[in-house]
Parts: sequence; C-alpha cells; structure tokens
Amino acid sequence: MYEVLQSSPTSQDGCLECFMTTTIHNPRDFARCSKMHYLAKSLIIVALPFLITSCHNQSKGPIYPNILLVMTDDQGWGDTSYNGHPHLKTPQLDEMASNGVVFSRFYAASPVCSPTRGSVLTGRHPLRYGICHANCGHLKIEEVTLAELVKEVGYTTGIFGKWHLGTLTRDTIDSNRGGRPQHDAHYSPPSQHGFDTYFVTEAKVPTWDPMITPPRSAGDVSLSQQEGKPFNTSYWSNPGEIETRNLNGDDSRVIMDRVIPFIRNAVKQDQPFFGVVWFHTPHLPVIAGESYKEPYSELSEDQQHFYGALTAMDEQVGRLRKTLRELDVSENTVLFFTSDNGPEGENMVGRTQGSTKGLRGRKRSLYEGGIRVPGIMEWPDEILPGTVLESPSFTSDYFPTIASILNINPKKYNRPYDGMNLLPLLHGTMEKRERNLAFRINQQASLIGEVYKIYSNDGGNTFELYNIVQDPYESTNIAASHPDQLSVMVAEWNHWKTSQEASANEADY
Repeated sequence: MYEVLQSSPTSQDGCLECFMTTTIHNPRDFARCSKMHYLAKSLIIVALPFLITSCHNQSKGPIYPNILLVMTDDQGWGDTSYNGHPHLKTPQLDEMASNGVVFSRFYAASPVCSPTRGSVLTGRHPLRYGICHANCGHLKIEEVTLAELVKEVGYTTGIFGKWHLGTLTRDTIDSNRGGRPQHDAHYSPPSQHGFDTYFVTEAKVPTWDPMITPPRSAGDVSLSQQEGKPFNTSYWSNPGEIETRNLNGDDSRVIMDRVIPFIRNAVKQDQPFFGVVWFHTPHLPVIAGESYKEPYSELSEDQQHFYGALTAMDEQVGRLRKTLRELDVSENTVLFFTSDNGPEGENMVGRTQGSTKGLRGRKRSLYEGGIRVPGIMEWPDEILPGTVLESPSFTSDYFPTIASILNINPKKYNRPYDGMNLLPLLHGTMEKRERNLAFRINQQASLIGEVYKIYSNDGGNTFELYNIVQDPYESTNIAASHPDQLSVMVAEWNHWKTSQEASANEADY
C-alpha cells in the first residue's frame, strides 16, 4: 500500500521516478514538474477517492480533508473585484480565486435564499421537499444533509450565520415565523440535521450591529419605526439558547468569531471538521462601519455602505484563510465560496447596489442575473492555482462532490440527486456534464446545458431558447430557428419535473 505524505517530497522536484517506486507525494509538489510529472499528478487525483479511504498512516486512520462551505446573501455575479468590478475591493476573494479554481458559470440552485440553502445541504432541488421560496416550508427530517453524510466518517460539524431552513424556537417570537403556533410544523433547527454546533439566525439581520434595528435608510422598507431598538431576530446556539454576548459591529465578524474557535477546537482534537458559514452580507438592511466605508468615500453614501459591507465580509474570509494556515491545515481543507442568488432590487439604486455585470434579471429571476453567482473552490492539496472551469455547475453539486471526496456513494440513500460530482470536470477526465441543470420556482422554469439554455415564465408551457455561451446576456431568443434543440431540452425538463413532483409527494422516503 502506498503511503500518503503530508510533507514535501524527499526528492528535489517531486520526480516521477520516486512516485513510481514507493511513495505518493503531496500532489501539489508535482506542479513544479515536467509534463510527464503533471501526468503523474493527474493519476493521483483521479484515484483520490480510493486513496482517501484506503491510505492510512499507522496511528490516525483515513486522512480526510476538512470542508468549509462559505456563502453570502444576495451577492451578484459582478460583485467581486476579481471579476472586474470598477469600485469594489475584495482582495481575499481575489487571492482565493487565483489560488484555486474559479467557476466561470456557477449558479445558485434558486434565485432566492431558502431554496438555494436547501440545495447546498442536500444536493437536491428544494421543491423535492417543499421549500418553494423564502419562508416557505422547511428542511425535512427525512432529508440526508451534508452534515449527516460527513458524520458517518467521523467529522465534527458546525453551521454559523443565516439558517433560513426552518424556525429555531417554538416558544419565543422570533424573526419571520419562529414562536408562532401556526408555524410550529416548520420547527427545524440545525441540531436536527447533523450539526453538532450552531450559531444562527432564522433569517436576515442588519449587516452592522445585527441585533439593533437600523433606520429605513439602510434600504429595507419592511423595517419598523423602532430605529435603535432590538431587532426582531436573535442569534440562537445549541441547545436552543439566545446569544447575548459579542453581537456589536460588523455582522460578518460576529459570525467568524464563532467559526474560528470551532475550527481550533477540531484541530486540537485531531478531528476533521465540516463547517458551513452563511454570511448575511450584503442582504438588506445594508450597513457598513465607518472604517469600511472610507475606501469608497468618493462614491455615494449608499455605495459606501454596500461596498463597505462586502469589504468587511471579504476581510473575514481572509481571517478564516489565515487561521487555516496558522493551524497548518490549509493545504488539506476544501474551501468553497458562493452566493445564494443574484442581487436584490430592480436595479442599482439605494442600498441595492449589487451587480450582475450586465446579465439579464436579478434576484427572483431565472434569467442569468438572478442565478449566476460567484463561485470559487480552493484546495491546495488537490487543485492547481489558476484553474478555471467553463462548464456550468451549481450549488446542488456540493453534495455529490463531497460524497465522492469521502468515497461515500449517495445511491445508498435511494433518492434522486440533481447535482453531480465535479471532480472529473476539475481534473479533466470528463469534458462536459453528465446532465443539465434544472430549475423551477413559481411560474418560472429553466434548463441550462453546456451551450444552450431554455427559460419559461408560464410554468413550462412555452420556452425561450438561448445560446448561453455566445449570448450570456440572453438578448436573442433562438427558439424559432432551433426547434430540434428546443424540443430536446423541453423534453428533458419535463422528465425532470416528473421526478421532482414524485419527490414532493414523498416517493423518496
């Protein structure tokens, strides 16, 4: 059996000769090698799921990577500096992008919050289990989550930030639905879904001083006139307690102050960790501290707050990555970053300054601007810097990808999955997806493939067709000139719809 080393190879350049004899080295060491050495690296990566489960050192058993899923709220496709934003500064995301893989066509599974979050944790479209929109349904106990998946092989699990997959209390009025008898059926805290630790809110909070109601100028017309009073949403931690300490200032920092101790404790216990970090930023109400507004002082007050809040969040991503390096676990940590949907608002006015970078539609739309979002994956042990994936991918892909990393076959759960394992695409052993990305919300429907996309706003009765590679702005409907392509994709979407509706009728349980 080969030995997997965590240190640099004994040879000077990680040579193929050494690889072919007795030792498999850290694949990252082969990045310096010749073309033949790169082939050797590819062979290692293709065999990764087998190696992770079969390669043991003498004392610790299987070597599993740590896993972190970071997601923002309402951050648009254009809302990063690495993607060419004219004002916004996100140096940590830029560094993360250059050090890993950038998904050039990454999608949220839904154009609104709660459904996308469900897809992240289950790998399944949220309509399969009743999450139709924000504040609609809840994560059912019958669903198998990523937290439950990784616990099968010994991970410690935690979730921090915005939950929005059910209520957190039965007896205290909280947020949109918590503590109200008519919503008791939607009680569904993270502890019921495999999370050992949590520090979460049911739904939105202000991005600065999260427990204090801001003025309406923060951009949220739903705010009451209770400016400066306690906000109507609390941070809850297990076992079902309201947090009261360390809740002032930047909300992203408040969240990260809980994430880092979780990671430190896991490393101290020599236990692999799975952490979900769901920032509220830049969801309304949008507020930034003065120091974060300062870099944008030449812009409008609304822009200063919006860009400042994102820069504060970016700072916390940097703090997270620095902690991983300090603990000497960054190389073997899989770190994903994305957003739950496109930017809020009809256009860039007031505090809804989010950018689609010209894509059509915004939050709540299945046009590109509502669902195409930033996507980054960093895994130094396995992903070469500067990697770009052109194939479409989305949040439902997290579950099967992580299952593959851990050599767990999701088929044992006896239910359909909408995502697929991304590793073959990332490693170049597969040229395109096995199946297209299916979407459905209210009366909108869509199916996205490598080249073409269909879109409907009448429940799937009629569809538009776009060549999304040549026309990412969806400016020209080519349905009339490509009837065969349209017919094939509509048939595929209808087939998926039949499966989705069967799941909704609990055929999967």
